[in-house]
Amino acid sequence: MTRFQFVADHRDAFEVKRMCRLLDVHRSAFYAWEATAPARAARAAAEAELAQRIRAVHADHRANRAYGAPRITAELNDGAPDSERGEPQAGRPRDGRAQDRRDPVAPAGAHPIGEPAGQQVPDLLERDFTAAAPNVKYVGDITYLPCGEGMNLYLATVIDCYSRRLVGWSIADHMRTELVADALLAAAATRGSLAGAIFHSDHGGQYSARAFAQLCDHLGVVRSMGAVGYSADNALAESFNATLKRETLAGAAGWDSPAHARRDVFGWITRYNSRRRHSACGQTSPTVYEAGWAPARLPTAA
Repeated sequence: MTRFQFVADHRDAFEVKRMCRLLDVHRSAFYAWEATAPARAARAAAEAELAQRIRAVHADHRANRAYGAPRITAELNDGAPDSERGEPQAGRPRDGRAQDRRDPVAPAGAHPIGEPAGQQVPDLLERDFTAAAPNVKYVGDITYLPCGEGMNLYLATVIDCYSRRLVGWSIADHMRTELVADALLAAAATRGSLAGAIFHSDHGGQYSARAFAQLCDHLGVVRSMGAVGYSADNALAESFNATLKRETLAGAAGWDSPAHARRDVFGWITRYNSRRRHSACGQTSPTVYEAGWAPARLPTAA
């Protein structure tokens, strides 16, 4: 259960304002999460329907072990209207990096994502990952966390370009749109408001989904995307992912369990934000670097 869900479940018994204060979340972030509830419910229903279709196809071809994501995608698209063909719900993840082989019913790469927004999103950063102040420009990405025996967790990030601080993040055992939505909502809870801020990502189906676009609109976030197939257009987020894995795994192929991965990543993120020195921050930590900015913006006494 998320903190937002807890507030929603107990709002008849307790004041929303007080619960948000005790749970350290901003009311604006909670109301933004609440406003997207119908879209999440519709997406969950669509994903359940797709999962049922995937299971049916897989059951029909269980004896054929080669019947993986590409063939099942073709089967799902067979006979579908042109407007529905090639939808990302049953598509393969980008670069093949997010293969999830845990569920023998859902083949590798078959991750329901949601209806695409159908919008052209410009590249507002153009590989300039600097910012003059916090809460102005963010980058984000999804990376997989290998947990042994073919299991993966997935981490979605929201990183401030000014301080390199990880402002919002979410870990789950899936790559649905709610993974990146939860990370953005966590960033909104941390900052209080993201109105007017730019959020830059790649063209992954989660970031292109209509539900994510609607969430950005609701939060006042301006979307930005790099060119398809150019990882350098999101180099800051890619570098963060590489650093996290290098420093937590120390050369190991993965963690021995999802619980172990969650503990290690949570501990590393805490140290990264508050203690780990970063070259872009003058060899101070992201939170210390931000704290050095805030006093300079305060008015001086007369």
